[in-house]
Amino acid sequence: MIEIPERITSFIKEHHVLTLATCVNGESWCSNCFYTYIDDEAALLFTSDSDTKHIEMALQNPNVSGSIVLETRIVGKIRGIQFAGELIKVENSEHSKYRFKYLKKFPFAIIVNTDLWIIKLSKIKMTDNRLGFGKKLHWEKNE
Repeated sequence: MIEIPERITSFIKEHHVLTLATCVNGESWCSNCFYTYIDDEAALLFTSDSDTKHIEMALQNPNVSGSIVLETRIVGKIRGIQFAGELIKVENSEHSKYRFKYLKKFPFAIIVNTDLWIIKLSKIKMTDNRLGFGKKLHWEKNE
């Protein structure tokens, strides 16, 4: 099991939309996706069609980044993470552990025929102004 600080994982689990950023040959793109967090893999799981621009780009360059944020106008409550990781297509069969995990959080997705993707996290920076203005927490995966 990969140990990410609890303050970071709690924040990730409280939310359900991530912004994914991709870049290929100097062109960048971003998209928003519903996700669920997989503790024992330090990974974010989401669905997306293979023919979307962000997935087509990620297939060319699987090193992706993104963010998860709390929307607030109160400066003292600002929290969010920026992350980097590797995007990988995972099994989406009827008996797939990934499919089960995703449908547990988003049961409405059962009617959507799409692909499952996982971002294996390698780096996270969390901003949490509740700990002091501009306070940052860092985590990086040890190889």
